Amino acid sequence: MGEYKVTPGELIYEYTVRFTQVVEYGASANAVLSGQTRPPAEGARFDVYFEGPMTGPKLKGTVKGVDYLNIRADGRCQLDIHAEITTEDGKKIALAADGVAIPEEGAPVFQLRENVTLTTNHPEYSWLNPIQVWAPGTVDLSKGEVSIKGYAP
Repeated sequence: MGEYKVTPGELIYEYTVRFTQVVEYGASANAVLSGQTRPPAEGARFDVYFEGPMTGPKLKGTVKGVDYLNIRADGRCQLDIHAEITTEDGKKIALAADGVAIPEEGAPVFQLRENVTLTTNHPEYSWLNPIQVWAPGTVDLSKGEVSIKGYAP
């Protein structure tokens, strides 16, 4: 039942989620992310919680999670995302991703590049376990919104 063959470049899912909470550890997320303040020498850490609907041709439901965002002193924004997907039929899939956020000059938008692993023990979704997902997207700080599309490599 979990036998599903993915074609390279095939869209697996897409989502647009909203920030639900941002936890700051001393530095202001708005100041650092907008470029008004440089990250401190030890870097700036923020926990960015999010949730929203997931659509797509192969995976539908909701996604809810947190990005343990680290902005290094040199400005590199490193992503460390942990989330759960709840499919339309109530099954749970774990999502783990790393990657980078690249700011667009003069805009409150970052380009995202994520390397995603999906894990589940539900037989009908076991086809997800061996694949690695490449997920480009954007974050718009002015809207508090992240948009991602996940593709089979």
